[in-house]
Amino acid sequence: MPAEIRAVPAGAGSQSFAARALRTFMPVLKHSLRAFPSVAAARLQLTIVAPLVPRPPRGTKTTTVDAGGVPADQVTVPSSRRDRHVLYLHGGGYVAGWPGLCRDLTWRIAAQCGATLLAVDYRLAPEHPLPAALEDALAAYRWLLAGGAAPNTIALVGDSAGGGLALALMLRLRDEGVPLPAAAVVVSPWTDLALTGESLRLNAGADPLLPAELAPRLVALCLGGADPCDPVVSPLYGDPAGLPPTLILVGGDDVLRDDAVRMADRMRTAGCDVELEVWPRMWHVWYMCAKVMPEARAAIARLGQFLTGRFDAHPGAAAPSRH
Repeated sequence: MPAEIRAVPAGAGSQSFAARALRTFMPVLKHSLRAFPSVAAARLQLTIVAPLVPRPPRGTKTTTVDAGGVPADQVTVPSSRRDRHVLYLHGGGYVAGWPGLCRDLTWRIAAQCGATLLAVDYRLAPEHPLPAALEDALAAYRWLLAGGAAPNTIALVGDSAGGGLALALMLRLRDEGVPLPAAAVVVSPWTDLALTGESLRLNAGADPLLPAELAPRLVALCLGGADPCDPVVSPLYGDPAGLPPTLILVGGDDVLRDDAVRMADRMRTAGCDVELEVWPRMWHVWYMCAKVMPEARAAIARLGQFLTGRFDAHPGAAAPSRH
């Protein structure tokens, strides 16, 4: 049975002025990725734009920690509770990105959930092909447990490659008998490195951010010769039975739309508690644009609503504070 597509906020089908403006500007970045498709060039571009990422508001505290041998940023806001934890996994195609690049997002997630957020700086390909990123995510999750966090006080959040990584992490935790988190939210998740989703072709022109034609080269860099249908790297091909409640958000114009829709279908068929929302006319990881775009803020609010409901449904004992 196909996963139910839940209603999105009223008016989501008509774009805000900010969304229309961003849609006009973003193809410049898309063209740049096409013109300079190397990993080094992509990382350099991110380094150049990093200073433009808005800084968190006063009262936000970011601390670099060693999370089980993995570097991570621990983010707290005044409303962060000691008994709520979000483990955040950033996107970047497994070859680029770092927690600081997401600083305008992570504080918002922490505030919406009233949680302490741990943003994992996992190892990147091609220097460290998959499943190195998964091993780092697993180490960070175990670090939270070892520090006193009860599983039902932890949630996973990931976007793009980080969304696929969050799903793969839950499969790994279940298979190893490690207590699962209370819930997860994934946004525009990359779940199929075999690249069989029709939206890669159908939305190639509609998505203003991602050049879909570069995906095969990216996969080759990520995998280092591994099987793209291995659930360790492509959770779409795993058995999701027993995974915790999960919210999947994706844009209707996202080139990875079908990665999200098919993952939700598999989870629903396996009896999982899964909710899927396809946001009309939104693109890949649109929720990163929260500083200027109401649709992005609405998506983060929806994320917070979902996770807060799961935290409230399964309250746990307060864990020792590391901040």
